Amino acid sequence: MSEDLFFPVVETKRLILRPLAISDSESLLAIFSDPEVMQYWNTAPWATIQDAFDFVNGSNDSMRNRESITLGVYLKSSDELAGKCMLFNYDRESKRAEIGFGLSRLCWGKGYINEAGEALIQYGFNVLGLRRIEAEIDPDNLSSAKALEKLGFSREGLLRQRWEVNGIVSDSALYGRLASDKPGSTA
Repeated sequence: MSEDLFFPVVETKRLILRPLAISDSESLLAIFSDPEVMQYWNTAPWATIQDAFDFVNGSNDSMRNRESITLGVYLKSSDELAGKCMLFNYDRESKRAEIGFGLSRLCWGKGYINEAGEALIQYGFNVLGLRRIEAEIDPDNLSSAKALEKLGFSREGLLRQRWEVNGIVSDSALYGRLASDKPGSTA
């Protein structure tokens, strides 16, 4: 498998998905320091530009090591960074990975998660040869649940008291989509 497979550029009608660069750090910090964006994450909001630098560097290291793919979601109309999407916890033998997203509040409700998500899912199934893609979300995050269901994921389980962030304990809802599932269907 070529290293280039882990550094893709994927285009959709309105978006370009491409690896993040250090020059994206200020935009990333603006997005991921927002408590509303980070409300349902299993980490606290970012506090400094170093958090963004570390994320970009760590993401690129993981891609070089063929462990994950982290792509910035850029608006074609302005080249503005709208957020990020990821395939992570990649398991080549089991042909599976987890998917995750983070989007600026200014970009919520515009269908970008569905557009970027389906493009990344298809990349995972058709290029990386994945059989299964999973997602783990806070069950109180109804927007993410709705987005995953629209992307054809099925809720498969609940892990009780899975995370504790800043003293708050939360559960995790588990979702899955198989390469054999029809897009937009829930099995």
